[in-house]
Amino acid sequence: MNTLLPTSIVGSLPKPSWLAQPEVLWSPWKLEGDALVEGKQDALRIAVQEQSRRGIDIVSDGEQTRQHFVTTFIEHLSGVDFENRQTVRIRDRYDASVPTVIGSVTRERPVFVDDAKFLRASTDRPIKWALPGPMTMVDTLYDAHYKSREKLALEFATILNQEAKELEAAGVDIIQFDEPSFNVFFDEVQDWGVAALERAAEGLRAETVVHICYGYGIKANTDWKATLGSQWRQYEESFPLLQRSSIDIVSLECQHSHVPMDLIEILRGKKIMLGAIDVADETIETPEEVADTLRKALEFVDADKLIPSTNCGMAPFPRDVAFEKLSALSAGTNILREELAVAQPSLVS
Repeated sequence: MNTLLPTSIVGSLPKPSWLAQPEVLWSPWKLEGDALVEGKQDALRIAVQEQSRRGIDIVSDGEQTRQHFVTTFIEHLSGVDFENRQTVRIRDRYDASVPTVIGSVTRERPVFVDDAKFLRASTDRPIKWALPGPMTMVDTLYDAHYKSREKLALEFATILNQEAKELEAAGVDIIQFDEPSFNVFFDEVQDWGVAALERAAEGLRAETVVHICYGYGIKANTDWKATLGSQWRQYEESFPLLQRSSIDIVSLECQHSHVPMDLIEILRGKKIMLGAIDVADETIETPEEVADTLRKALEFVDADKLIPSTNCGMAPFPRDVAFEKLSALSAGTNILREELAVAQPSLVS
């Protein structure tokens, strides 16, 4: 697309209260059967309309048709038992009851392709679809079959690649892989994490994104952040590897975080999807705050490679807060576009 500083969101938007309980992760559906299918499509339609109305250039589904960014994909795979659950430590931070891998994992049918086709038919703008990354999928399960995180991740990567190619064929312009685990398991990222990610993205013509964040604004994550000190330098571990990888875009959080902005320099040459909206605080950013974050980033990334975005998903927020934050993102981006039009007119001609 030709828009300078195209805006986007990372992942989830809050669901309507008639579809699922607001401000809760893994919230059960309030509808069933055909009514649920219709309700999900209505919610997706609203998410598209709100993004468009509030100036978001690259539109996504807001994860309206899934309960969770990882487990909804896993639910559709063979070899995973959701009745046989085990408690595991997720992201080395909190305990959760998760399904068990009991046999070879396979994808017998597309998971999100019909939803992606519906999204494609709902907007003329470029569309982005998020999938869980292989390492983060492994970290959200109990493995009683492969007994190897690496083997399971590579199996998942092959499955993700099948899904991604069908999403591309359905008209998806950008495919995002969510890998919050990259901020935790540094040895594994180096040993096999990036290789698994590249396998998931292999052969795609659509642009690819890896999103690495510090998590939703839930207590387990905010408590963890409080232990990380005055500078969060976790990205220093994965960025050099990703700079050399085949992934086109790296998505990271910056707004109100302790991530040193100059770490983006490590990624020079890649496109950067920069989190300029905080998802751990309901305070609405002012347009000038957003513009200031983006302005600082331009020291380390060229303007034609910068994609203003949110830090992470906004599912736990009240809907009005999330939508107002989208407006702030686009308003702040417009401030910077106008500045660049004066300073570097060739960029916007």
